[in-house]
Amino acid sequence: MTLLEIPIGGKARLIKTSEGLRSKLRQYGLHIGDCIQVLRAAPLGGPLLVEVNGREVALGREVAAKMLVELECASR
Repeated sequence: MTLLEIPIGGKARLIKTSEGLRSKLRQYGLHIGDCIQVLRAAPLGGPLLVEVNGREVALGREVAAKMLVELECASR
């Protein structure tokens, strides 16, 4: 399942991305294994606002579509 499929308020654990996207996500402070909560989805194809590691990050929908996640996310 991709991050785009997670409902608003839902939490998921990042399990896989492409190698090129992984380095971009590291710049945002996102890493494989992190728990991500979807806070908002902008209308008309706008970005998703997510919270990860206590920070809010806006991710474009194309990026979110390439992020594979699992729905269950236990807190560390």
